[in-house]
Amino acid sequence: MLKTLKIGLLFGLAMAACAARAELPEDYKVVLLTENFPPFNMAVDDKNFARDDGIDGISADIVREMFKRAGIKYSLTLRFPWDRLYRLTLEKPNYALFSTTFTPEREPLFKWVGPLAKTGWVLLSAPGNTISVATLKDAAQYTIGAYKNDAVSQHLESQGMSPINALRDQQNIAKLMDGKIDLWATTDPVGRYLAKQEGVTGLNTVLRFNEAELYLALNKDTPDEVVERLQKALDELRKEGFVDDMTNSYL
Repeated sequence: MLKTLKIGLLFGLAMAACAARAELPEDYKVVLLTENFPPFNMAVDDKNFARDDGIDGISADIVREMFKRAGIKYSLTLRFPWDRLYRLTLEKPNYALFSTTFTPEREPLFKWVGPLAKTGWVLLSAPGNTISVATLKDAAQYTIGAYKNDAVSQHLESQGMSPINALRDQQNIAKLMDGKIDLWATTDPVGRYLAKQEGVTGLNTVLRFNEAELYLALNKDTPDEVVERLQKALDELRKEGFVDDMTNSYL
């Protein structure tokens, strides 16, 4: 009798789980957007437009496996610029964006799955430059370049600073080397990775002023079930070592 009850309970739980998964429409799909933000997400051919298999990187590989395990359909497109992708995700249901830095200011604007990876925020100077600062307040006397609507730029602006924002973070490398900006506010290791692609090495870390985490940001109208299934899949992948393996394969 007890065995029968146990079997019945397990069957009921399985049916309930299936019913929960069936709540999404058959044609439900998340529109995934990303940008060139190496080594986390990037076009295989280094161009500013790519789809599906033409995109790789730490976060891209993790997100693909996460959606596969969660049983949720998606399309994946890499576009430019970040500012446009950010606004699209804010405005359009079923849109999602990665790798998005989680901040308290952004928290109420999206639903979140993560973290996918950890990063740091830094001020970099050109090779041979002797600028030295102890705080962001000290850095305000210098001309700082940043990436428009990036979390780093938003943070500087929230501190009363006025960075010169570029539509492509790579533009800041040339500005730094040409002396048009004194410091480049960017994400580590992304900044160094981009600089190396442009043939620039030996940048100085003048200040490391924040540690951050990268997430998948979903439009606020995304069903909670989608968020829960994706987070569960990510937690399982991390526990199994998949996340560490992907990270180590690129760095």
